[in-house]
Amino acid sequence: MDELPDEGVIGLGSGTTARFFIEEVAAGVRSGRRWVGVPTSERSRKLAEDLGVPLLGEQGPWSIDVTVDGADEVDSALNVIKGGGGAHTREKIINRASRRNVIIVGEGKVSARLGEKRAVPVEVIPFGHVQTAQHLGRLGRVVLRSMHGASVITDAGNMLYDLFTGPLTDPAALERALHAVPGVVETGLFLSRVDRVIVAHEDGTIERLGG
Repeated sequence: MDELPDEGVIGLGSGTTARFFIEEVAAGVRSGRRWVGVPTSERSRKLAEDLGVPLLGEQGPWSIDVTVDGADEVDSALNVIKGGGGAHTREKIINRASRRNVIIVGEGKVSARLGEKRAVPVEVIPFGHVQTAQHLGRLGRVVLRSMHGASVITDAGNMLYDLFTGPLTDPAALERALHAVPGVVETGLFLSRVDRVIVAHEDGTIERLGG
C-alpha cells in the first residue's frame, strides 16, 4: 500500500495474492482515499465492484499511476511469468498503460531464470488452435490448459496453452519466436516491464527488489 499515491488511478492485478491487495484498496476507499481502479480480469472486476472500489471503463485509454499485481515466477532481472490465471493479455495491456508496475510474490516464486518452475502461458485464438500448438511445439512441450475436463477459455474468449521450456537463457528470443507464430495473441512473458518486486518470506520478512 506504501506504493500507492494519495489519490489516482490504480491497476488492480489478478490472482490470489492480488486479491489481498484489492481488499486493502477497498478499505482505503472506504476510509476516504480517492482511488479509482482498472481491473486486469473479470474476477478482479467483480471483486472490486463487490467491495465498492470505483472503476474506469474497459475501453481505455487510461493513465494509470501504479499497477500492483502478482506473478507466477520472477527472475533475478525482475522479468516475470504471468498467466497462471489466464489473464496475462489484459494484465500486459494495463502494465503498458501504467507509469509504475509493482509485483508482489511469495519467496517460492523467485528463480534464477524464468522457466525453472513454471511454464509460459500462451493465449491463442480458437481458429486453428491445434495447428498453432504444433508450431509452438517446436519451442517446448505444449499442453492445452483444461479444468474439469474442459478447455480453459480466457476472458477474451481465446484458448490457453502452457509451454514448458525449462530454464530460459534468452527469454527475449523466446518472446519474439512466440509472437512470430500466427494465431498467438499474447504470452505470459513480462520482460523489462516491472519496476519493483516485493517478496514475502516464510519468516515474515519483506524483501524489495528494484527501484
